Amino acid sequence: MFPSRLDSALAYDIAKAMMDGFNRHYRLFRTESARAKHRFETCDWHGQQRAQRERIEFYGLRVKECVMRLEKEFRAGEQAMDVWQQVKLHYIGLLVDHHQPELAETFFNSVTTKILHRTHFHNNFIFVRPAVSTEYIENEEPAARPTYRAYYPSRETLHETLIRIVEHFELQGDFEDLTRDTGYVLAALRQQLGDAKLRANFQIQVLSSLFFRNKGAYVVGKVINGFIELPFALPILHRPSGPLIIDAVLFGENDLQMLFSFARAYFMVDMEVPSAYVQFLRSMMPRKPRAEIYNALGLAKQGKTLFYRDFLAHLRHSSDQFRIAPGIKGMVMLVFDLPSFPFVFKLIKDYYPPQKDTSREQIKGKYLLVKQHDRVGRMADTLEYSEVAFPRERFSDELIAEIQKFAPSQLEISDRDGDGQTEVIIKHLYIERRMIPLNLYLQEAFDMGLDQPRARQQVERCVIEYGRAIKDLVAANIFPGDMLWKNFGITRHGKVVFYDYDEIEYLTDCHFRRVPEPRTEEEELSGEIWYRVGPRDVFPETFGPFLLGHPLVREVFMQHHAELLDASYWQAQQQRIQAGHLHDVFPYERHRRFPPREAVAS
Repeated sequence: MFPSRLDSALAYDIAKAMMDGFNRHYRLFRTESARAKHRFETCDWHGQQRAQRERIEFYGLRVKECVMRLEKEFRAGEQAMDVWQQVKLHYIGLLVDHHQPELAETFFNSVTTKILHRTHFHNNFIFVRPAVSTEYIENEEPAARPTYRAYYPSRETLHETLIRIVEHFELQGDFEDLTRDTGYVLAALRQQLGDAKLRANFQIQVLSSLFFRNKGAYVVGKVINGFIELPFALPILHRPSGPLIIDAVLFGENDLQMLFSFARAYFMVDMEVPSAYVQFLRSMMPRKPRAEIYNALGLAKQGKTLFYRDFLAHLRHSSDQFRIAPGIKGMVMLVFDLPSFPFVFKLIKDYYPPQKDTSREQIKGKYLLVKQHDRVGRMADTLEYSEVAFPRERFSDELIAEIQKFAPSQLEISDRDGDGQTEVIIKHLYIERRMIPLNLYLQEAFDMGLDQPRARQQVERCVIEYGRAIKDLVAANIFPGDMLWKNFGITRHGKVVFYDYDEIEYLTDCHFRRVPEPRTEEEELSGEIWYRVGPRDVFPETFGPFLLGHPLVREVFMQHHAELLDASYWQAQQQRIQAGHLHDVFPYERHRRFPPREAVAS
């Protein structure tokens, strides 16, 4: 029961200190995001990557700072529960006119659970549901930018309006030919509109901040005409010689879904009211969960909070059981899923076979590497949780037995809350978007029969995309380690994404070699490896027997990606990365680029 009176001055002081901690966090987060514009203007690509990586650490550091202050100044962990009840109510009062109330609630949860040492998520003293609405928040300060700007062109003024939209962002640097590039955009837009009548509400709405990632800056908005809303994005890049160009135009929900994919690095965006940005983006991508949009904006902790709320709601409105996930079982990770829920749950096993020379901490380090790295659309983002409680009746006995066998240290079955409900508590797990494992997707085509054109096309697309995925990872300085088909999945957009991270390495840390020529007849006929192999030695020519057993798979692979079996290809990529070159990996197909185009500034 919450108190009927707020009579603890200490409770208010604790709440105010927590709010100060959050405000400091978001001020630093926003400042770093805003600096992305200068890094883009000066082509500081390595600085952009470094800032994206370091910004991920901001949240944990600020939570730790706040906890230390509360313990030092208020001995917060020793306070009675009635004080903590009042702390939450005071905190809610401080949120009423706040511009980031949902983020501040999540920060409160993070700090509170650290201090109260709660062991899982069910807690009366945290925000299980949002207490303050995020609807219609706007910054009313005179100099503040609105969330989005609206433009009202006619057909005759559409071109000059497109120029004005780009110029409003005040990028420091000249465009090579802005009139030409907006002409390309105009032609593409006219093709989308066709001969449709321009209705009374015809307008273009554009978010007021640019979205920065890697070497690109993106204008994001939508065209509204009558009952039609057409999302769009304009990628702005640098030419090698320096000038700016609009490289392409992306239209529609599918293009925007790819741009904001869970397999890409987080954007840098300067936002005073993040919930307003999320609401705008959700209007363009209604099928994309709000949790994933917050993640894409770099607000990963808020993404985790919303994901967990969505998950609890799904549990309440479903009745199927968790099960061992379909596919080949991994040697390091135990994977389970809920058939009705589009995610998989992965926990690290306690025991590994001899060929897996690793440890729990090393595996967690690999997943952290992926979180901090540029995922170039080819590595799935993961949500990491600790002490997660599930209803026992939703777990199949077979799954419980599997966890008890392979990861007993990660499992507790108890009524920890004392409410009569037995729960399965997983100590540590990762959650990823569910994809169709590539080996199963290939097998579906084989089962269909390769005499069927559809089956043959499925195999060809699958193999071509698989090779592209590996090349994109190479461009990002990532060697997948285990390149078997089962470690890759296919998304609903047909993209191949890598999701098994326990063997990944930086490409530049590997030693790519050709298999030595045998010196004797005994060596040539030996069934064992007769040459010395170092711990990070890789022999690309040996990939073939493991990957290309099927004749059609081999034919397509050799036609499109034969260089992946040649050590010199990998060595050349290493040399480019070591020379400081950052490859261009676009979130859209090359044929979408306006002609003529060459690589952007390196």
